[in-house]
Amino acid sequence: MSLRDTVLRSVLRQPHTLHSIITPGSYRTFSVLNRPPPNYENHIPLTRIERIALAVGSAFLSLRDPRRGDLIAALGEATAQPYFIYRLRDAMLLSTTGRRILRDRPRINSKTMSLEYLRSLPDNCVGRTYATWLDREGVTPDTRSQVQYIDDEECAYVMQRYRECHDFYHAVTGMPVFREGEVALKAFEFANTVLPMTGLSVFAVTTLKKRERERFWDTYLPWAVENGLKSKDMINVYWEEELERDVDDLRKELGIEKPPDLREVRRAERERRKREKGQPLETNLAA
Repeated sequence: MSLRDTVLRSVLRQPHTLHSIITPGSYRTFSVLNRPPPNYENHIPLTRIERIALAVGSAFLSLRDPRRGDLIAALGEATAQPYFIYRLRDAMLLSTTGRRILRDRPRINSKTMSLEYLRSLPDNCVGRTYATWLDREGVTPDTRSQVQYIDDEECAYVMQRYRECHDFYHAVTGMPVFREGEVALKAFEFANTVLPMTGLSVFAVTTLKKRERERFWDTYLPWAVENGLKSKDMINVYWEEELERDVDDLRKELGIEKPPDLREVRRAERERRKREKGQPLETNLAA
């Protein structure tokens, strides 16, 4: 059973809930029995009922299991229409670089970016920073799923571009992939892109431990809001052309201040607790 069918079945078990949030004007001109042809490869046209059901179901299920990247992707696509993905596309059209990206349509994966080459770059280059982050976090550029539920073909590419650039946002800000880091980065992305999925993902803060929530409210949320709002549109960075550039220079141009290293903060806190308990300290253990 596909992800869409799983989520739709979960939500449609409670039709009264769905009915309460759908107005008569919300229905598409087509139905599940008369679906139009796809607008691009892998495209799955959805009725408005299906889109709302997918958004509600994927939001609920991803909150229960934030590690489900497929649910996060479905939530992002289901909530990006009809306004937000067009707003992001228009931000690209207003930028010279953004227009070049839309024309060239580059893709970010292990075939288009040689990790061996990136690892050979000087330490503080954007490409080396990106490769080092990938190695440290144990991820690859090939983990981003293909867009399916965005109707407009150009906007589908915009969503795909955002998705594939996400790890560059991680690398430039230094945010790790574990839940506390993801929540902080999603808050930054929401302030910068206004994509609803990024804002909804911040609710995962409720699943963090007490000390992690305190760090988020006291340190990382203020950083995310301030830097996400004041920085340039991250969607307009042509990362493929910035790989050999000094990462500090790029941060300065974008208007991004690097936050406190979350892994180091967590490690220092663990060591403090161990000192209080009289236990041996760590040497170099990842957070």
